Amino acid sequence: MGGILANKTYPVDFLHENILVHTSLLRAAQRHGAAKVLLLGSSCIYPRLAPQPIREESLLSGPLEPTNQWYAIAKIGGLMLGQAYREQYGLSVISAMPTNLYGPGDNFDLENSHVLPAMLRKFHEAKSGEAKSVTLWGSGAPLREFLHVDDLAGACLFLMEHYEAPEVINVGTGRDISIKELAGLVAEVVGFSGEIIWDASKPDGAPRKLLDISKISALGWRPRVGLREGLSDTYRWFLAQPESQVRGLAK
Repeated sequence: MGGILANKTYPVDFLHENILVHTSLLRAAQRHGAAKVLLLGSSCIYPRLAPQPIREESLLSGPLEPTNQWYAIAKIGGLMLGQAYREQYGLSVISAMPTNLYGPGDNFDLENSHVLPAMLRKFHEAKSGEAKSVTLWGSGAPLREFLHVDDLAGACLFLMEHYEAPEVINVGTGRDISIKELAGLVAEVVGFSGEIIWDASKPDGAPRKLLDISKISALGWRPRVGLREGLSDTYRWFLAQPESQVRGLAK
């Protein structure tokens, strides 16, 4: 997985590798009698202009976002394959669709990471190098939702214990933030006080991606980590890593 640049640069890798993950895992689960399988998808499986917040029923109702369609198609193929294994072999497969994730252990490589870890690293390096400005892609207008990895881990366990239906189920916070606001928050957490410049010649991606989490909320699950708290936690982890190890996480 990765951000806009990585998707554009490695479309074959994104499609091929993720298809292999799903086909290999599900075949092995069926052959060895797994009791239950949880597949993790992504909010990018939904149409680019799906009504907001995005309900699970929006799946396959319109065109995908071109900047991450290869990854999205692979994930859609995986969840459909899971449904097929359930129908043909009776394998219990559930599919959760998390929103944008972040937290300790993330990929902080500037060329192929997602927006939040890329921002954190850019602001950190700008602060360390006493740079006067940081340039970010796009207009800053798109709205995105972010979920801390600890909350996703909790949701995965919760769903394995409390969810059995074949239909996909969203996992998120139910709250979004503009990329421009996010940049200001990350800069504040890192301690960068310089200028933020927006390069509008670069793509924004989908205008908004906010998941409707009423389905999982009705089952009793709630996210616990606030965005500012999660960002501070992530940055503390980042600072504690040797530079070589942080770069290695991108491999």
